[in-house]
Amino acid sequence: MAQEVLLEVKDLHVHFPTADGLVKAVDGLNFKVLRGETFGIVGESGSGKSVTNLTALGLIKRETAQISGEILFKGQDLLKLNSEELRKVRGKELAMIFQDPFACLHPFYRVGDQLVEAILCHEKMPKKQAAERATDLLASVGIPHPKERFRDYPHQYSGGMRQRAMIAMALVHNPDLLIADEPTTALDVTVQAQIIELIEKVKTEFNIGVILITHDLGVIADVAQRVLVMYAGRGAEMGTIDEVFKSPLHPYTWGLLESIPRVDSKGTRLVPIEGSPPSLINKPAGCAFHPRCPHRFEKCDKEIPAMQDRGGGHPEACYLSIEDKKRIWAEREARRTKAAS
Repeated sequence: MAQEVLLEVKDLHVHFPTADGLVKAVDGLNFKVLRGETFGIVGESGSGKSVTNLTALGLIKRETAQISGEILFKGQDLLKLNSEELRKVRGKELAMIFQDPFACLHPFYRVGDQLVEAILCHEKMPKKQAAERATDLLASVGIPHPKERFRDYPHQYSGGMRQRAMIAMALVHNPDLLIADEPTTALDVTVQAQIIELIEKVKTEFNIGVILITHDLGVIADVAQRVLVMYAGRGAEMGTIDEVFKSPLHPYTWGLLESIPRVDSKGTRLVPIEGSPPSLINKPAGCAFHPRCPHRFEKCDKEIPAMQDRGGGHPEACYLSIEDKKRIWAEREARRTKAAS
């Protein structure tokens, strides 16, 4: 039985007019998210990861951005909804865990009261009943002594507890899709693992879809089923974890994988990607990655490659032949293995 498609992004463009020119934050993006899966999105800062999902939530205003394409949530185009219609979807069926929980929790209100407000926003019930439900939610996400912590202010919570409270707030209406935008930023390693484990537990228990936005390829490899690699507002490569991590086909993905430490490469120097991400106002012609790519050739400088399956088994956006891609990646892996031995 085929999994339900919860979210489908079709040819999405999000451009921001500025005094210096048009910032092309998202520039023709396509992907799907299925119920019951964790879909990872990775890429450097400025690649368009967060803007894509903020647009889906209706948090990018058309007064300040030029938006085109489609974002279909359970078959309904979110870009065609007005503000009132979006509010009925946002928080109830489609929820987000933001990168900085301290910035999202109001410092003047108790955490429990903010949860109660989120519950009453979409459901009519006595305030006492909402408070009991909020307490249960705090307990379900691992907040110790939830009845006492209900009355605490955000500054009285640790960083990990604040993120747990944000997860509780995202779950108040049992959403179908949960977007987690860098949910472990600024947390220590142990707490990071706990937060990721909690998100996975929620996904399994409620059979929801999860979009996990992160720079951490290790986290993606552990919990995601599929991953989209983004660069300069476009998709560079997309596939299952095994496809993208074991048989990558795009030079940018190669660079990402070589720039992270591996257990079997102890003592080996990491290989950074040369150069810097391009300006989103003045993108290079052709493939946006070509100024940093050691394998570029003339066509890369002139034509933008579509992300499609070119015979490698999953979609990618590189003009190199499949034979060259497999050979180059094998050679790079062999050099790294030799250096580690």
